[in-house]
Amino acid sequence: MGWGRMDEREEQNELSGRVISVIYANEENGYAVIRLDTQDGGVTTVVGTLPSVCAGEELHAFGEWMTHPNHGRQFKAEYAERSLPRTAEAIYAYLAGRAVKGIGPATATLIVDRFGEKTLDVLESQPEKLAEIRGISLDKARRISADFRRQAGLRRLMEFLCGHGLRPLLAVRLYKFYGENAMEVLGGDPYILAAPHIGGSFAEADRLAIDLGCGVDDPNRVRAAVIFELRHNAGNGHCFIPADKLVPATSQFIGAEPELVSAAIAELAERGVITRSLLAGRDACYLAELYEAETFVAERLRAMASEPEPESERIRRLVERVEAESGIVYAPLQRTALSLAARCRVMALTGGPGTGKTTSLRGILSMYDAMGIETLLTAPTGRAAKRMSELTGRGASTLHRLLGAAFSGEGEETVFARDEDDPLDCGAVVLDECSMVDITLMRALLAALPEDCRLILVGDADQLPSVGPGRVFSDILRSGAIPAVRLDEIFRQAEGSRIVRCAHEINRGEHADFRENSGDLFLLGRRDEARAADTIVELCAQRLPKRMGMAPEEIQVLTPTRKGELGSVSLNRRLQAALNPPAKGKNEKIFGEVAFREGDRVMQIRNNYDIIWYRNALPGQKAESGFGIYNGDIGYILGIDEENETLTVDFDGRIAALGFEQLMQLEHAWAMTVHKSQGSEYRAVVLALAQAAPRLLTRGVLYTAVTRARELLIAVGDGETAHRMIDNHVQSRRYSGLRLRLCSDT
Repeated sequence: MGWGRMDEREEQNELSGRVISVIYANEENGYAVIRLDTQDGGVTTVVGTLPSVCAGEELHAFGEWMTHPNHGRQFKAEYAERSLPRTAEAIYAYLAGRAVKGIGPATATLIVDRFGEKTLDVLESQPEKLAEIRGISLDKARRISADFRRQAGLRRLMEFLCGHGLRPLLAVRLYKFYGENAMEVLGGDPYILAAPHIGGSFAEADRLAIDLGCGVDDPNRVRAAVIFELRHNAGNGHCFIPADKLVPATSQFIGAEPELVSAAIAELAERGVITRSLLAGRDACYLAELYEAETFVAERLRAMASEPEPESERIRRLVERVEAESGIVYAPLQRTALSLAARCRVMALTGGPGTGKTTSLRGILSMYDAMGIETLLTAPTGRAAKRMSELTGRGASTLHRLLGAAFSGEGEETVFARDEDDPLDCGAVVLDECSMVDITLMRALLAALPEDCRLILVGDADQLPSVGPGRVFSDILRSGAIPAVRLDEIFRQAEGSRIVRCAHEINRGEHADFRENSGDLFLLGRRDEARAADTIVELCAQRLPKRMGMAPEEIQVLTPTRKGELGSVSLNRRLQAALNPPAKGKNEKIFGEVAFREGDRVMQIRNNYDIIWYRNALPGQKAESGFGIYNGDIGYILGIDEENETLTVDFDGRIAALGFEQLMQLEHAWAMTVHKSQGSEYRAVVLALAQAAPRLLTRGVLYTAVTRARELLIAVGDGETAHRMIDNHVQSRRYSGLRLRLCSDT
């Protein structure tokens, strides 16, 4: 068996031996650094694309010798063939290195002592014999055997993909969904690699398809390119692409004639894969599921907004009662918000910091209590839900948890337990941070509302739009079809905050003076990004904890970008070294180029509805458990268990055990992008004014970053960057038909 590409092996140096250790392995691209016990008795370092390589394997590599400036003489493998170990000694090294799940050094000793050179045959075809060993049940023996067979199939698939220059990680995902049939599925349709549940790019799928004989103008190729263009643009926030944009873009992308692309679009529409709709005179091409979501949302919201109750003396008395009981004199717009909430089945409430959104929301909740309406509170992320709960004094949950989100049986497509057939049991739902909700999630929420349920949509219209497709909150407000209140008065208690004043100045396009170092907002000017990064680390590790008594967990570093000296990746590496360095007795797990260490602050970056969590009993509360850790959830690593290949994380009181294979769903979170911070609020924010692409240096990004700080905001970097962000108010256009559909009479 082999991997890599090698057409002129005779011109390469050769090296054979047994793998004695894997120093480094990147599971994403297959690159590895290994130590090889060669046939001449020497030990050599070998580097190259060596996917899923394990200690104990026999390796025959072709490549060239090179000298590394730090690590000396190495063998760079361009192509390699491998075989499973044959001797008892090598088999032990292979199993003790945890090549097979469920077998560690102790278990490997017992198995190899019993079966010797026949061990691997037993693992593959006679698992019941493993149960003869004390401590191995029949059930465990079968699990071990299944994993060994899985590894064999997975490696064959990896070798096939790597032979075509493709990432080994794609093999992991293919095997997860198709098992032993993965190779057959791939041969039948190479473009399955570009499907969302596999995660490959069109370029990767196209490379394989062409290698397997697919022609440039093959209809399968053209149809796959059209679907990929629509999916790619959905990932950039678009619900549809006009046909007059989609055809030339796809044609240029794959070098096919426009007529072939048009024919592919027509065929995909006939199959129901995409939907064409005439919007403002343009032929809009949707993925079918996005068209259904958009039209459903429009129809349901219009129906809910169609019959508002007229203003009445009863409602005015109700508002006055809430006002009297709370001891608050509401501003006119706040009274309007309470009145609309009493009269309408759906309304929107928006406003910037310090404008009284929370006060208005508390008033609405008190009014619903007085009306005998049971209200559920929800938000798109766990952090936003927690903040909502803290501000209102009531329980709040994430949208996904409220709706019973789960993965479908076929793969990682999200399905919801609560829908038209099993609606929520409530009289009203309040959705906070509505700007973060995309069209598919809004469709799921509306489908789960009982027929007479009320809906209050709350958010800041000036914050960044959702990551997913659509601009739901903005379209609702701009349509004028849904009753809405925009709070614009800054209340006295907020007027003294430089953070609040700065946020509104930014929103108006004014050059907020970050150099006015006073109150709760400061600028530490640093033109050199490396020096700025040093300053950020010093602030988090020393200055703020020592001078202001702020614990590191109360400080959040934000940055517009992932890349560069001031990007989240580099800053997290620096902050980890300063805040949680290696120490004796502190376990860590190397995953690719990242070291996850006990004590690390981490963030879940994908919804995972299958993770089981538990919460220990607190005074006056019962212990509880549940399923699901969601994108954006922040936690701390409590422990790392090499034997069981698990990492235990405390996600704000929810304790979850993640398998090592799920580490790709985690990243460090001392620093995060501004986009990832939406819906959260922190005691102190340290903002890196980083250089980045213009699309990341916008007024909306700066406004969102500033409004994340509750008590203190320190901007570090070049102050001119902030001014450029304020001037860059060109919002990326999103193709969305929701506003037009809300306004339409048809």
